[in-house]
Amino acid sequence: MDAGIWTIPNGITGLRALGIPLFLWAYISLDRPGLAFAILAFGAITDYLDGKLARLLGQESTIGAALDPAIDRLYIISTLLALADKNVISWTLVVILVARDLLVGLVLIYMKRHQRGLLPVTYLGKAATFNLLYAFPLLLLGGSSGFGRIARIFGWSFAIWGVGLYLLTGLQYAYSGLRRNHGRQGNPEMKWNGEY
Repeated sequence: MDAGIWTIPNGITGLRALGIPLFLWAYISLDRPGLAFAILAFGAITDYLDGKLARLLGQESTIGAALDPAIDRLYIISTLLALADKNVISWTLVVILVARDLLVGLVLIYMKRHQRGLLPVTYLGKAATFNLLYAFPLLLLGGSSGFGRIARIFGWSFAIWGVGLYLLTGLQYAYSGLRRNHGRQGNPEMKWNGEY
């Protein structure tokens, strides 16, 4: 059932979207990693909250299902660009992750043109996004001593797993999408929830 555009969960999603330019301003212009981290934490909390409220209130909507993963991607890309700008991560890593999303995006366009529906979400895809959404905020706080050192260790731990899973699932989604376009359906038990 589609609850439409003007719902409480969609309003929360809109607030979460506003956090992206605020994060970039706080981290790049103000050079305030603590504030930038708080904005990312707000984004993560509202990401969880909007989905829960949508199900609880029966306000699930097509636009919410489309906006939610798109905003997740924008948070990941924005954080990547900010970290690369400050030389916390390399630009090579940014190119690799953006290339993965472009590959999956091209497969989605190809599937849409051939009216084959959308890609089903996988648990590995969710795990990849989860790892990256936790890795990058921790890398923001990374420093050479105390809490910063611990944050950097945990951040890189999440990042290594996240990047590996992100690339693996990108290939899986591309293969699954192209396979479906050749008349073979993927795993029928997988359900689409708007993420990839």
